[in-house]
Amino acid sequence: MALSMSRPWKHPDSGFYWFRKRVPKDLRNLVGKNELRFTLGTRDPSEAKRLLAIKLVEIEERWSNLRRGERPLSPDEIAREAAAIGERFRRQLEAAPYEPVDWDLNIGATLWKEPTPAEFVAQLFDPTAAQTMKDKQQSRQRKLCYYVVDLHLTAKELFLQHDDREKVARAATIELQRAVQAHQNYLLGKAEAQPHAGMSTTFRQAVAPLTFEAIIQGWLIEKKPNQKTEYTWRRVMKELSGFLGHDDARRVRAENLVEWKADLLSKDLKAKTIRDSKLAPVRAIFQWAVDNRKLDTNPAARVNIDLKARPSEKRRGYTDDEARIILSAAHTEREAHKRWVPWVCAYTGARIAEICQLRAEDIKQIDGIWCIAFTGEAGSLKNVNSERVVPVHSALKTEGFLKFVASARKGPLFDELSPDRFGSRGGTGTKILSRWIRSLGVTDTRISPNHSWRHRIKTLGRRYGLAVDILDAMTGHGRKTVADTYGEFPPAAMLRELSKIPPVKL
Repeated sequence: MALSMSRPWKHPDSGFYWFRKRVPKDLRNLVGKNELRFTLGTRDPSEAKRLLAIKLVEIEERWSNLRRGERPLSPDEIAREAAAIGERFRRQLEAAPYEPVDWDLNIGATLWKEPTPAEFVAQLFDPTAAQTMKDKQQSRQRKLCYYVVDLHLTAKELFLQHDDREKVARAATIELQRAVQAHQNYLLGKAEAQPHAGMSTTFRQAVAPLTFEAIIQGWLIEKKPNQKTEYTWRRVMKELSGFLGHDDARRVRAENLVEWKADLLSKDLKAKTIRDSKLAPVRAIFQWAVDNRKLDTNPAARVNIDLKARPSEKRRGYTDDEARIILSAAHTEREAHKRWVPWVCAYTGARIAEICQLRAEDIKQIDGIWCIAFTGEAGSLKNVNSERVVPVHSALKTEGFLKFVASARKGPLFDELSPDRFGSRGGTGTKILSRWIRSLGVTDTRISPNHSWRHRIKTLGRRYGLAVDILDAMTGHGRKTVADTYGEFPPAAMLRELSKIPPVKL
């Protein structure tokens, strides 16, 4: 759902910032007011903005639950609500560590265990048989479970069917056990929680910490990402750990990630950056842990962020005039990467990084046609579709690209570009050329110096009637249908289509 990011309201007398938001018309009878307003408890504008983002997420969720009314919960939703209850209980214990807790771990381990036939018969014929101290404590702990569950559900305006309420209470018991066990170990001065003798096997496994590093290592071994992805995703997990104050994957709840998202929003990060560069890595790594039976659920599975791009933010391709400006400037450049990379981009739609890592031997004749081969041997490619062959356009031949290649030594075509920390010339070239293109006066924020060439060739493909499947093959985009995966793309067919695009007139 889209969150309208209203600003904190500063009270003119106290100086404290307040939350104010109008209640949607369809919910005013249920909420009982036309506007929600309450103090955020701070005079710091940055802190107020952060708190506002968190409260917006919470309130939008409450309103969504009100609209849904009573409904059944899926197993994943039950687990998620139970986890949130456990986290709230844990925070209460941390806030008052020396307050007595009326919870027996031995009883909690079998709190929902059905009575044996003998116990059932004894209770049936002698009700006082169930009134032992143990049974009284068991009754108190069940009531406590229902109490914390009802508090949580009321706060979220979540209306459950009776059976689901009990399921959440049963699931919450495990979370309360974990919280009390950790609390007791803290009071005893133990560094890590040790499983209680009365706990089930599942609970014993749940108490042991599962570090981010442990699941990252497992994910790396199986997925084998490139160096840049490993570096970037490790950094994201480190950021998350810093926000949470721990790196135990078993303690991470969806609510924690919602708060992290709100914190990122308060720092003015773009929604797309949060979705693609923050939440996506966390979701993928946690999903690996679920798939490999390290975690029961993925806390990031349903933590999303709506993208509502403004008209001024939508990416676009270079216009004919912008392409002319860039290619004219490149025509007079002496540095090889500035001289040729923009020209190859213009007539292949390839990524700047892909071109910067080309080798002289990657430009070769196939079936008598000069082609550029993009392969993993030259450097890292984005995906399997990125490995492809693209014919050399006539404009590149006329400009002298093949002569440049013939004069180059075997190996990297643009060896003046220093490899970045991951050994890639593509990363270095992308940064240099992006700054260079901006220096030419192409400053529209909707332009991406890298991807706008790719947008442009798609536009040209539509303008001049190129076959869609061949255009996708040239740009390394995924095949749209199963039928597209059949057969090959001969260079002659690709050149026939590519030749429909006329040279840019300088």
